[in-house]
Amino acid sequence: MRPLEQIWPAEFAARYREEGYWRGETFTSFLRARAAAMPDRLAVVGGERRWSFAELEARAERLARGLLALGLRPGDRVVVQLPNIPEFLSVVFGLFRARLIPVYALPAHRSVEIVHFARTAQARGYIVADRHDGFDYRALAEEVRGEVPELAHVVVVGEAGPFVALDALPDGDAATLPGDADPSEVAFLQISGGSTGLSKLIPRTHDDYIYSFRASAEICGLDASSVYLAALPVAHNFPMSSPGVFGALYAGSRVVLAPSPSPEAAFPLIAREGVTMTGLVPPLALLWLQAAPTTPHDLSSLQVLQVGGAKFLPESARRVRPVLGCTLQQVFGMAEGLVNYTRLDDPEEVIVTTQGRPISPDDEVLILDDEGVPVPEGEAGNLLTRGPYTIRAYHANDGANARAFTPDGFYRTGDVVKRTAEGYLVVQGRAGDHINRAGEKISAEEIEDHLLGHASVFDAAVVSLPDDFLGERSCAFIIAQGERPKAAALKAWMRSRGLADFKVPDQIVFVDAFETTAVGKVSRKELRASLRRRFLAQMEG
Repeated sequence: MRPLEQIWPAEFAARYREEGYWRGETFTSFLRARAAAMPDRLAVVGGERRWSFAELEARAERLARGLLALGLRPGDRVVVQLPNIPEFLSVVFGLFRARLIPVYALPAHRSVEIVHFARTAQARGYIVADRHDGFDYRALAEEVRGEVPELAHVVVVGEAGPFVALDALPDGDAATLPGDADPSEVAFLQISGGSTGLSKLIPRTHDDYIYSFRASAEICGLDASSVYLAALPVAHNFPMSSPGVFGALYAGSRVVLAPSPSPEAAFPLIAREGVTMTGLVPPLALLWLQAAPTTPHDLSSLQVLQVGGAKFLPESARRVRPVLGCTLQQVFGMAEGLVNYTRLDDPEEVIVTTQGRPISPDDEVLILDDEGVPVPEGEAGNLLTRGPYTIRAYHANDGANARAFTPDGFYRTGDVVKRTAEGYLVVQGRAGDHINRAGEKISAEEIEDHLLGHASVFDAAVVSLPDDFLGERSCAFIIAQGERPKAAALKAWMRSRGLADFKVPDQIVFVDAFETTAVGKVSRKELRASLRRRFLAQMEG
């Protein structure tokens, strides 16, 4: 099994400890401390269930014993694919307690993605819900295990079918539980935005990730009186750590888990639980702004609405305070590390026109032109960064590491930004062939590869197009061979391949040929850019 590691050079690690960023905490130690200090305080609300900090810790301990009794061993990797239910938190804290490694997957992922995660991580376990949003994850687990026989243990929240029910795990011996992890060890594997091909796996340590959400909770003003609503899928980095559920629990706040981010699901929870903070992607924020004026639910407890995952346009951002009566906080970050926030006391113009400034004084930010030269202040360039919670390498992906990291450890984010004189970043877009659809990052290359597997597709190029609701939508330009397939049939075929629904092209346009150079060649990047320009020009004309 390939070892998991995330290593900063010794001089950087020493400085991050000296500055107090890395304090030697682990997920297990911080939950244990909260359960000891505030055992009866409400920690998690989901559906009709309401767990205190002490109950959350007890459930995690029980799960840790049960998972080890099942046959998993400390260091094993376990894919976790759960919706926004309390068990998400008891499971991941149970995995941390057993020193098992969660590999986070989204509920929207299907067999293509899960097989990739399981193989790359060399996972031995898979934890799913029985059903969610009409989809049977037990059938998915059977399909995945057929492809990855090493996935020895499947555990199901709910009706287990042929697998093991979470509630029926054996009651293991407490003596089998390992000691606490080294804080510099990898705590879990996250997924990248997938800018090229399938998502890469991101090893995050206890030290770096806890610093990220601890500092985020401080910036966001969370304390024991706060109530954080996880509206987005909690396995996303944004609702997990910016400050997310982990930052909220660290601060002693209450976490409320919404089954859906829709106004119909979220607004009653805000009113019932007195929610003070939540986070959304721009399309959902627009839905909330549309629904709020006529809702019968009292939203007056909401103090902060965070918007991130994609750029929130200023004209929309200006509506948050008058419509929802709360402060907007823009968030711009990435699962690889760097997170930027507008501060709650920033001038309104800064809040609505920028995507914030970094968490840490030791977040190093470079903005370079295509030749690697720093751009003048206020001009757009490629964003590179390194710091105390930005990774130095992906897991088991030497090619991606060579492309994504400079020799001196800066991460090439792929974002194009401007920086103001005050150090705030203004996102301009992406440098690569990458679609940001409602906050989900999609690789054009991956979708093209799938399309080329269809017998009637000779060639394909996938581009992003501006969309008033999604921010960007995907459009596939296709050269057919033989009989031209129907667009709807082609979309259905892609879904049948086990691809997450958000990756299926929103729009399909058939063309007779692609432009080429005099020698018959064109780079995929140039082709996509040309198709995008021509299509938008036709739309405007």
